This record gives sequence, C-alpha cells and structure tokens, in this order.
Amino acid sequence: MGFEQLAKLRDQLSKSAKTKAPAPADRNRAPAAVSKGKPAADARPDNRAKVRPNPKSANPAPKAAPRPKPPVNAKPVDPVVVHIGRLQKRFPEAFPKNPAPKVPLKIGIFEDLIPHIAELKLTQPELRDAIKVWCRGSRYWSAMTADAIRVDLAGAEAGRVSPEDAVRAQKLEEARVARVAAKAQTATPATPATAATSESPAAPAEPAQAATSEPNES
Repeated sequence: MGFEQLAKLRDQLSKSAKTKAPAPADRNRAPAAVSKGKPAADARPDNRAKVRPNPKSANPAPKAAPRPKPPVNAKPVDPVVVHIGRLQKRFPEAFPKNPAPKVPLKIGIFEDLIPHIAELKLTQPELRDAIKVWCRGSRYWSAMTADAIRVDLAGAEAGRVSPEDAVRAQKLEEARVARVAAKAQTATPATPATAATSESPAAPAEPAQAATSEPNES
C-alpha cells in the first residue's frame, strides 16, 4: 500500500470518529434528558401563598379583672371611730377593745394625750371629739362606780371615781335606758328591735369628759 493510500485511510477513520463522538452541547443537556422533560425542582415557581396572621383571630391579651365596687348602700365609716381605733392601738390599757369593759380614765387625760397627737396623726379637735365619744355610753358609765380606779395612758392608777361622778354616770345610764324604752313603745311593729337598741345623742356629760355618742368599737 502506498503512502497516498495510507493518508486517505487515515482521513476516512478521522471523519468516522468525529461523527460517532457526542457534541459538547448534548453533554450539557444530559441532566435535562434524565429528568424526561420535567423542569428542575429549583426552577419551579413558588406558588404557595404567604399566610399573614389575622389580628382579629389572634388571642387578645387578658384584661385585668375589674376591682370590686363597694355596695351602694354601704355606710361611710365615722371618722371618730377611726380616731378611737388609733387610741386603742397605741394605748390599749386605757382604751380597751370591745368586748373588754371600759375603765374610768384619769381626769385630764386629754392633756396627757396632747404630746402624742403627731404620733396619732390627729388634730386637737379630732382628739377632743374622740375622747368625748369614748367617755359616753353604757360601757363607760357602767365602769364609773364609786371609788373605781381611774387609769392613765399606761393603765396605771391615777385617782378614784368620786361618789358624785358615780351618781352622775348612773343617772346618765338610767336616762339612756328610759329613752330607749320610750322609743320602743312608739316604734312601728316593723322596727321595734331597731328602736330598742338605739341611743339618743343628746344627753348631759360628766364634767371631766364631755361626750356626744358611743361608737361601735371592735
């Protein structure tokens, strides 16, 4: 075989090898052929709608419970009762709480209390009214017997109840009982018990401590 024939054979083999080899573009499209015509997963559009929170459907924050309102018919507390409560807390021996019996107070107890008005957070008129109210009513008058011991702020003996003061206290108590009985007789059938337990605020007071009325004490 000559040189020219070998060259022609080489050219033919080179051409047949080129026709059998895949093109570079086909190699790049190989992944698409594997997916059988379906688009790649990362190329799919996101059709999911974005869900926004509905403010109306959200649970609202719990509201604070409203404060209970006082009853409509509730009676206001008498300030004198509050003032007496301060005396009872500071000087329990001289101002015992109910149901303990009251004790006759020293004559001039008001002057002994003046230095304590700042501590008691009271004015002089408020203190005077509290003493007047305390020294009135059945609990105090029943303690005012002849020769009974009068006490100071610490509960120590500070004099005795004179016979005159004892008689005056007894008369005041008898007058109170008579007023209660008179009200009970004139009361309507619907309110006899109320009239039987009430006290009239108008009555003379003993010279040492003038009084106006006795509060409901704790």
